Amino acid sequence: MSRGNVFLDLGFPREEAAVLKMRSDLMCGLREFIRHGKLTQTQAARRLGVSQSRVSDLVRGKWEKFSLEMLIILAARAGHKVEVRIVA
Repeated sequence: MSRGNVFLDLGFPREEAAVLKMRSDLMCGLREFIRHGKLTQTQAARRLGVSQSRVSDLVRGKWEKFSLEMLIILAARAGHKVEVRIVA
């Protein structure tokens, strides 16, 4: 039975699992932004204000190369609204 966070299910401590889930959700949203916009990596890089190689890392899911803060910045640049909800 899943607890709603795959990282918790994998045994990560609660704090680390929360950050990993947020990073994962943001990366998925950014990949969808690129895919739905039918953007090349070069076009996406221009829109997000980063290099094409950073977009490549994003598309390839290299999550360890992105801090939570950087992913929030990229999501904002993509026009996404980023919210953090505290759920008891």
